[in-house]
Amino acid sequence: MRVVAGLYKGHALKAVPGYSTRPTTDKVKEAIFNMIGPFFEGGTALDLFGGSGGLGIEALSRGIDKVIFVDRDGKAIQTIKANLASCRLEDRAEVYRNDAERALKAIKKRELTVDLLLLDPPYKAQKLKALIETVSEENLLAKTGIIVAEHSHDVQLDDEIGLFEKIKSETYGIIGVSIYTYKKEESVD
Repeated sequence: MRVVAGLYKGHALKAVPGYSTRPTTDKVKEAIFNMIGPFFEGGTALDLFGGSGGLGIEALSRGIDKVIFVDRDGKAIQTIKANLASCRLEDRAEVYRNDAERALKAIKKRELTVDLLLLDPPYKAQKLKALIETVSEENLLAKTGIIVAEHSHDVQLDDEIGLFEKIKSETYGIIGVSIYTYKKEESVD
């Protein structure tokens, strides 16, 4: 596992020990960022199921200013911190041990909006639709923001969830990726 592109291209990243997490492969990571960017001019990202931190660190390498990493697994939190330290990115990140729902409540309480939301939950515990609905209801995504939802290839997410519409959907072996943005305003003539 490594950083695919940007400032930290080629930097090796550690995986979370054990079998509790499934890191996004470099091939899928590259495909995701090619779909949404591939580079950013600042902004804040939320990596809600941080795992090793690979997706959020990739976003930092590609120009995101700051990433908030969340994971409920202690080993994942240690791995994220170690990977951030090895890339010297600690000052551009916040790392919290929490579950996804409580983390979204904390983001709301802080009155934050994010420009990039990375959702890569364990495939067995699919709750993507509910999380995206919460982000919609609480206005947690910036108006030009992007949601990246990684899921099992056999999961078909709705074309519209709350205020968001799916703009891209791809499959890479057993992994599916769905990209959402705010629905386009319909023009009235």
